[in-house]
Amino acid sequence: MDLKERRVPGQPDMWFFVLFESLIFTSYFGVYLYYRAQHEQEFLSAQSHLTLWLGVLDTIVLLTSSWSIARCVDHARNGRYDVARRDALITGAFGVMFGVLKVIEWVRQIHLGNTFSSNDFFQYYFFLTAIHFVHLLIGFVVLGILVRQLSSPKRRSQELIETCATYWHTVDFLWVLIFALLYVAR
Repeated sequence: MDLKERRVPGQPDMWFFVLFESLIFTSYFGVYLYYRAQHEQEFLSAQSHLTLWLGVLDTIVLLTSSWSIARCVDHARNGRYDVARRDALITGAFGVMFGVLKVIEWVRQIHLGNTFSSNDFFQYYFFLTAIHFVHLLIGFVVLGILVRQLSSPKRRSQELIETCATYWHTVDFLWVLIFALLYVAR
């Protein structure tokens, strides 16, 4: 393997974005952990209203979407663009499934009386999951760009395909951290 082959996939700007987003979310997580430590019983009580299995299902769905986007990149690298496009569409389907599950969970919490203004825990819960949802919606635009890239030989750019996949992986990575903080950490 020569030096040209050993590179970080995607465009450098996307990696700057990934690092920037990671720093922003780390700040959010730090503030959440600080307030959680200050009001541990309140947070634990509120956290008990979350449905762990639904959070686990959300996580499995998004991790599966990461697998399908990785397959997409691999197929594109090997010139199998129709299969790569199919995997990009499968990734989008998993993203839609995650979005529907998240909306169902939000509606359930609201019906239980847990809203953004109920307490500090639910303020963080709704804020973190909503900001992640916005990133998911942006991810659908990114997947649309990816599918368009894969659909025409004139537009195909492996670097852009990898950049789109990097964004999607970032959305998944951030969810795993949110899941750990909100659903698992006790």
